[in-house]
Amino acid sequence: MTASVFLAGPASWNRMVLLDRLPEPVPHMQFAEASWETVGGTSAGKALALSALGRSAVLHAVAGPDEDGRRVRAALEAAGVVAQWTDGTTERHLNLMTRKGERVSLYLSAPAETAGAGDSVRAAEMAAADAVVLDLAAEPRRLLPLAAASGTPLWVDVHDYDGVDGYHRPFLDAAAAVFCNADRLSAPVEFLRAVIAGGAAFAVCTLGAAGAVAVGTDGIELRVPALPATVVDTNGAGDAFFAGVLDARLRGADLASALSAGARSAAGVLGTRHLHPLLDAVLGDPRVS
Repeated sequence: MTASVFLAGPASWNRMVLLDRLPEPVPHMQFAEASWETVGGTSAGKALALSALGRSAVLHAVAGPDEDGRRVRAALEAAGVVAQWTDGTTERHLNLMTRKGERVSLYLSAPAETAGAGDSVRAAEMAAADAVVLDLAAEPRRLLPLAAASGTPLWVDVHDYDGVDGYHRPFLDAAAAVFCNADRLSAPVEFLRAVIAGGAAFAVCTLGAAGAVAVGTDGIELRVPALPATVVDTNGAGDAFFAGVLDARLRGADLASALSAGARSAAGVLGTRHLHPLLDAVLGDPRVS
């Protein structure tokens, strides 16, 4: 049976470093409070959350045959994620984190777009899916025309978009559903309304501890609070929120109900230092006291 969600984008191997504060831009020395290695990548996070929700999905990602690439593939498989892998450069990050959830993500390596050898198969899979999710990366950007031609609603997550960066524009122009966070937007609701005016069916901005806000084609502003949770690490929360909304919408929920489902999904990942609790049994639980 064809998966109901076609998902393409980053799955990486990350080194996480917990600091008491983010480094200042001057030469200095800091001591890490803790460090650990784990699966990263926004598409991996969404795939894990969708899998936990029981949603049929296939992750399309790039990873190499090197040790880190093998780790990413094996960990996601063990966690129950169905994936189709293309050989290439393994994505690797060094993430500097604070207990407040602040993050600086250093890309150590990232895959380029592929030559498109399997595009006829991907086009058919997109056309048969209930939703297509393309995350910000070279290969998903290359797949945008295939997604547009498929007729399947496209969901995109532009993360900390500043409202002007040209790299994000093709994703925004093609999307039926747009997600972002408010880290670099001075006026999130105005941005959401502009996205709707551009043709999207709805747009959502996550606000961290303040929850999320959304606008649909009716112009009504909807808000959902973040649910109480013991926060161990914030990585993966935005991806889980996205997955919760997507799953709920595919089940027929209205936007307000879907936002509540997203908040529940996000709260469920805050207690792990991995992208999702499904990885705890696979990679161990590197908690910090």
